[in-house]
Amino acid sequence: MTAPTPALAVRSVPSPYGEQLARIPVGAHTVTVLGTRTRYWEYGENVDGPVVVMVHGFRGDHHGLEPVVAQLAGMRIISPDLPGFGDSEPLDGVRHDIDGYSRWLSAFVQELNLSGRVVILGHSFGSIVVAASVAAGLDADDVILVNPIAAPALSGARGILTRLAIFYYWAGAKLPERLGFALLRNRLIVRAMSVTMAKTRDRSLRRWIHDQHDRYFSAFSDRRVVLEAFRASVGNDVSEFAAGVLPRTLLIAAENDDITPIAAQHRLQTQFPDATLRVIPDVGHLIHYEKPQEAAAAIRAFLDSEELDPEETV
Repeated sequence: MTAPTPALAVRSVPSPYGEQLARIPVGAHTVTVLGTRTRYWEYGENVDGPVVVMVHGFRGDHHGLEPVVAQLAGMRIISPDLPGFGDSEPLDGVRHDIDGYSRWLSAFVQELNLSGRVVILGHSFGSIVVAASVAAGLDADDVILVNPIAAPALSGARGILTRLAIFYYWAGAKLPERLGFALLRNRLIVRAMSVTMAKTRDRSLRRWIHDQHDRYFSAFSDRRVVLEAFRASVGNDVSEFAAGVLPRTLLIAAENDDITPIAAQHRLQTQFPDATLRVIPDVGHLIHYEKPQEAAAAIRAFLDSEELDPEETV
């Protein structure tokens, strides 16, 4: 696998959630899934109560969801790196599309042989993977989707951002291997993405968010993986699978999401057999970085209660 370049690993901005996270026990593990190694991290003690399996978004790895983990002390959480990202190997003989990742997630959860109440959580691109997996038969007691991709990426006013991204990944595919790979990991482009998505006015928090993207947003194994996953991210959305997601579902949406407008989140909520929508104000597509406390509060309330109001602003 290709490791992050030294330039990406030199800087380190202290996490505003670091002290909380440090108090939670964590262990790193490796398991073979569909013939390749998947790395995952297990947080919290092996206690009674639900186990939450967290699936991160496109181009990230398990680090992205750690701010939410930090707010969920007392819970058992399992957070893998998606195949081809972070420390997990790419899928062997399986495309990195929604079907491939759906098969991987189902096999991963089965390999863990979890007992008791199982909750599957997906963020952003992970929301599509989770919805597809559960609709295809992955056994889960509850489903939680954070910043769900609620509508086709090219629809609506924000479609221009997707078209720019498509051109960027197209260029990355057409250039010679070395140049294309360098373009896909270009720090200036990663920073532009980070600046666009971050909504907080807290300068220290913005600096940490940019550092997180610098460190982890280019930790993919090769060009093929990231191109296949990108096509999957813009070619699919949660609404395709919502009707088949039978477990009780929580949608945690952002008021100012650059990827999915809030109106689409309200429509998405009606497409599930049993879904609750929580809207977090004054945040965009980075709920997990900017508003992990509010996300965790919504998660705890959802898991602690059998019945909730179908819509609410946190």
